[in-house]
Amino acid sequence: MASGGGNVAGQQPKRLDSFQLARAHMMLRTIYDEIRKNYYDPAFHGVALESTYARVDQALDNSATNTDAFFLIATFVSSLQDSHTFFVPPEHIRRMDRGFQMEPIGDACFVTRVRPKTDAALKLHPGDRIVSINGYAAERRSYQALDYLFQTLAPTPTLTMVLVDPKGVQRTEVVKASFRAGKDLVDLSGEESSEDNHRLTIDEENETHRNRERLVDSGDILIWKMPDFDTSDDAINASFGYAKKHGTLVLDLRGNPGGRIDILKLMLTHVFNREIKLADRVSRKDTKPEMVKASTWGGYNGKIIVLMDGKSGSAAELFARVLQLEHRGLVIGDRSAGAVMEARLYPETVGNDTLVPYALSVTSANLLMSDGKSLERVGVIPDVLVLPTAAEMAAGTDPVLARAIAMAGGSMDAATAGTLFPYEWPSL
Repeated sequence: MASGGGNVAGQQPKRLDSFQLARAHMMLRTIYDEIRKNYYDPAFHGVALESTYARVDQALDNSATNTDAFFLIATFVSSLQDSHTFFVPPEHIRRMDRGFQMEPIGDACFVTRVRPKTDAALKLHPGDRIVSINGYAAERRSYQALDYLFQTLAPTPTLTMVLVDPKGVQRTEVVKASFRAGKDLVDLSGEESSEDNHRLTIDEENETHRNRERLVDSGDILIWKMPDFDTSDDAINASFGYAKKHGTLVLDLRGNPGGRIDILKLMLTHVFNREIKLADRVSRKDTKPEMVKASTWGGYNGKIIVLMDGKSGSAAELFARVLQLEHRGLVIGDRSAGAVMEARLYPETVGNDTLVPYALSVTSANLLMSDGKSLERVGVIPDVLVLPTAAEMAAGTDPVLARAIAMAGGSMDAATAGTLFPYEWPSL
């Protein structure tokens, strides 16, 4: 199984040969067929899918590099303007780390974390507002596209960033990424598989550790940091079992991208003592209510406060909005990502002797809440808007969590709140 390659720092990408170009055309055709057959809306939101495909297919002939070809394929997929329909290109040979985290806060984008011992650590600081990256304006409305472009689709060895510091001073920095050496061919079954399997195992273990549930007691308040909805039933049941010992649950879904719908339903089962409607599921075939049954073992009856930010997506947004609509809890923080659809991932390969893996996510259903509205491109509007300032980000404080604890009747200053869940960088 081979990776798709990409730019290696300091080297010019090779031009596509006829075989690579034919491979790109095959990828585009497969993606077109999958969307045409499986996209939830047979009218494709009014997009002329066939003519758009024909235009992009013709443009592929002018691609000079894999990056050019992948960009065109992604352009075709993104014509649907759907958060859950996207192209996952072949993985690059060298793993890249930008050395910083950015986040939409309010209508702007900010540097929120900087990785130690990187080029970014010498040039960027939490609280820096990002004006642009490589000439692209950095705003809430462009955040997801920029993150996809520079992290997944076309990682580049350098980023030219225009920034404004907490004091209002503007500057320009050229930030170099860090790379981990990779292999053109990853062998998971042959004689050389031991090293490759070991590396994959270590990576998976590190990621599992980073994405663990974290719980902190604060008197009668339980603070639960939930990183995603791709966890286990046992983990959810255990956390709610512990929550029952507390009068208030502060559920921190900031940065939570969502995940499995069965875990979402299990979460809702724990907090409602009656059957509720999650949403109406609008698919290509029909519209059906998605119901959540009442708990049969006794759920959590205490007060619930949910924390959201601009990176809270999908199942995290659905959970928060159901609580709002059913008057079961309060949501504080920032407006969520507005990336709420149900999708299926289609793993694909292209090639004969050497297989190049890629994937396509296709939306299988839209979800309309009980008020008849979709959260897609809208997000969840918090009951209490709390946005950290540039100075608070620079100081590493957490005014959102501190506010939630105060609303729950507790007391914790923002500086202490900022130390509860230290960020753990993924292995490079």
